[in-house]
Amino acid sequence: MNLVIEDNKIDNYLKNTEIIDYKNEILLGFAEKLTKDIPDNTMKIKTLFEYVRDKIKHSFDIGANNVTFKASEVFKERHGVCYAKSHLLAAFLRSIGVPSGFCYQGLLFDDINDRRIVLHGLVGVYVEKVDKWIRLDARGNKTGVDAQFSLTDEKLAYPVRKEFGEFDTNIIYSEPSIAIQSCLLSSKDKKELVLNLPGKVD
Repeated sequence: MNLVIEDNKIDNYLKNTEIIDYKNEILLGFAEKLTKDIPDNTMKIKTLFEYVRDKIKHSFDIGANNVTFKASEVFKERHGVCYAKSHLLAAFLRSIGVPSGFCYQGLLFDDINDRRIVLHGLVGVYVEKVDKWIRLDARGNKTGVDAQFSLTDEKLAYPVRKEFGEFDTNIIYSEPSIAIQSCLLSSKDKKELVLNLPGKVD
């Protein structure tokens, strides 16, 4: 897939924001400490990706009822849905100077009981070594899900099945989707979050 950035100002993919709050004292210095002995920048990206994928749990996988939003909240609570985990991974990467943004797929929420198309969140990352943007899926692996770091063929959590109305997008946004921000902010628990999951980026 030919990925394109939505914002031509690369600095906007490095910004500390209210959501991607890597200067928060909870996050400050963590990514640098975790990668300080890794000389290769590409391997630093891989290490941070795998940390968020494996050490920060997907809220639904562990039955968590509270909804996390900001990167610092996700890190503190140690869980988040795909959107929230993407916020944390982007925060880690930006904190070490790696441009990062947000990408989305539209997938069936449930193949059997709830066939709504809802957004699934990914992180778009600029890898200087190969001079290109790649997408990473920090959702968290489980049976049937095996997302991996790759500079060539994408290894995301879920394949897009166009025959079911699922879709992919190639845009990397510098800020999380407004629809996703609204969903996470307005949902007081898991039940509301499931009902509020957006099906469109805007």
